[in-house]
Amino acid sequence: MKLLRPFLALYRLHTGRLALGIFLAIVALLASIALLTLSGWFLAACSLAGAAGLYGFNYMLPAAGVRGAAILRTAARYGERLVSHDGTFRILEHLRVFTFDKLIPLSPGGLSHLRQGDLLQRLVADIDTLDHLYLRLISPLLGALAAILAVTLGLGWLNWSLALTLGAIMLLSLLLLPPLFYYLGKSGGEALVHWRSLYRDRLTTWLRGQAELKIYGAEPRFYAVLDETEQQWLRVQRSRASLNGLSQAVLMTVTGITTVLMLWLSADSQAGAVIALFLFCTLAAFEALAPVGSAFLHLGEVMASARRVSSLILQQPTVVFPSTKTNTAGICLSLRNVSFAYTAGKAALQNISLEVAQGEHVALSGCTGCGKSTLLQLLTRAWDPSEGMILMNGRALKEWDEASLRKATSVVTQRVHLFNGTLRDNLLIAAADSSDRQLASVLDRVGLQTLLAHKQGLNAWLGEGGRQLSGGELRRLGLARALLHNGPLLLLDEPTEGLDSQTERQILALIRQAAQGKTLIMVTHRLQDLAHFDKICVMEDGQIIEQGNHVELISKRSRYCSLCQQIAL
Repeated sequence: MKLLRPFLALYRLHTGRLALGIFLAIVALLASIALLTLSGWFLAACSLAGAAGLYGFNYMLPAAGVRGAAILRTAARYGERLVSHDGTFRILEHLRVFTFDKLIPLSPGGLSHLRQGDLLQRLVADIDTLDHLYLRLISPLLGALAAILAVTLGLGWLNWSLALTLGAIMLLSLLLLPPLFYYLGKSGGEALVHWRSLYRDRLTTWLRGQAELKIYGAEPRFYAVLDETEQQWLRVQRSRASLNGLSQAVLMTVTGITTVLMLWLSADSQAGAVIALFLFCTLAAFEALAPVGSAFLHLGEVMASARRVSSLILQQPTVVFPSTKTNTAGICLSLRNVSFAYTAGKAALQNISLEVAQGEHVALSGCTGCGKSTLLQLLTRAWDPSEGMILMNGRALKEWDEASLRKATSVVTQRVHLFNGTLRDNLLIAAADSSDRQLASVLDRVGLQTLLAHKQGLNAWLGEGGRQLSGGELRRLGLARALLHNGPLLLLDEPTEGLDSQTERQILALIRQAAQGKTLIMVTHRLQDLAHFDKICVMEDGQIIEQGNHVELISKRSRYCSLCQQIAL
């Protein structure tokens, strides 16, 4: 249970609502028991009264009791469903926020080993499974315990011997059946979580890679693997269903044996309609135990899901930010012997030293995989260097608080994410207080004015179910966000990739204009229009092999010079 402690702590936020749900569940159970018990006694008593010719039998009061119990059961059941599910949804909301809050500091280093499908599974399905704690464990067990106590005390007024016998059998069933079926279903619950996660992960991979699978003829082979995973998942579900059926069968058998026992015992000590009262009360009371037999079947699944979620949220972030605020006016950078490796393998960066003055424009050039994008990620503290130090405004980057660093840095990454929202929503994430006029102006500056031609304008829906932007449009949307954010340090990762030559020249001119007075570092493997940069750094195998401005590098007959000549040819 130690594993569940962090999640159970969130239940305290909704103690009142959950307690009310349990109370209403108990009221509904007791009303149901009273309804069946009173109805059985009433019918038997009426039959005996009629056979004996007793015309003075008072049937009004029991009839009113039956109606009252029926109304109370209906109202309590409705209220219990309403309150319990509202409380459960609120708990799930807090669980997701709590988990997501723990995940944010881990990104990207602590999450890089997980596939997107598996991460989504933990954040959605595994957290959904944790609601079984209340709906299928806590509430049914407390309700059953209250029903046992109420039935024992209620029947005790008529016959303590029979009441204690029934109460003891029910209590014994409550104590034995849940642990028994938890033991039988523990491995099945863990297997269910494993195969469910694996299937959804492979299904996500298959859906995202259909084009490549079709092109290379690998779709049948991949589909066979997916089908086998699904069959394994179905086998585990069938095994779980069989155990659930077995638990109900055992409970029904215990109910039948107890009913016969109560009939036998009450026949010796009771007379007339009271025998029917004990029989129907026994049948009704065991209905309260119906969810109990299979309740602990879900505990193995809950524990497995909690273990998967805990393995994420209990990680220590690889990057920790201090809380001290930092001045963000004007940015200069100094990289001193910086090295970095993603894993224990080959280093992505080796002994990088670079000085960037305030307002200087620097281009990082080189072939794919030489470490340009990695260097930008170190500047945003996605990771920390394995060796060396990065200074920003003469202060170690590790000493910058996150809010100040994010405020100072405007970034355009290689992959610009389009959120499932309106055009306005996708722009306001960069500057929440921007007016519609500012948004329209920045769209016009980056050449996306055609998006405003739509009759909905900034309210046009983008993403799923809306307009899908092309690669070039996504690049310009990312640049528009960077312009709106307006940080003194501008980091651009291939901002003109996917654009035609004319649009590329327009965007580069816009970047030069927007970056006036700002520190700019741009990653590119295209050498056009780099003459405007104050410094060009050519990278190869994680190292800066040469640096200087365009004129200096051309005059030295450098690697940069030879690359420019190859393009000219």
